[in-house]
Amino acid sequence: MITMKDIIREGNPVLRQIAKEVTLPASEEEKDTLRKMLEFLKNSQNEEIASKYHLRAGIGLAAPQLGISKRMIALFLDDDNGKHYEYMLFNPKIISHSIENTFLEGGEGCLSVDREVPGYVPRHARVKVKAFDINGNPVTLRLKGYPSIAIQHEIDHLNGILFFDHINKEDPFKIPDHVVENKI
Repeated sequence: MITMKDIIREGNPVLRQIAKEVTLPASEEEKDTLRKMLEFLKNSQNEEIASKYHLRAGIGLAAPQLGISKRMIALFLDDDNGKHYEYMLFNPKIISHSIENTFLEGGEGCLSVDREVPGYVPRHARVKVKAFDINGNPVTLRLKGYPSIAIQHEIDHLNGILFFDHINKEDPFKIPDHVVENKI
């Protein structure tokens, strides 16, 4: 079981590396890691388990956050309409995106960042992502709003980018250009 002690923190050089593609078919070890990543997200959102194991709630996790420089992510969240999203993905890649931007009013956080970093993080309002599921099957996802923000955050981890890299340094609360509001 993955716990907070397994998650590497800001300052660890792995978080700034560009992760390597996973050779498909994925190994059983890689599949097991991906399953454990999703399990961590589920556990972190379960009050009883999170309290027992001192887990911070998360909606997404990328393999580099575990010190594994491979292109693997897991997502577990609900959008503002209550629709559930649950993914375990190998080699996700944004293949197209909207001109419109969005951001979370409360800013973003990260399991690898133990401090508050105030400011708006501009993201594409909609993205189309190609990836492979845990069985190696190709998948194409069209996401908007909160799920779009979440998957962009995790794909950034695969490219050595942390959320605060996107915050305007001179004016952290400047509304991004071409924005559509996202209230989550």
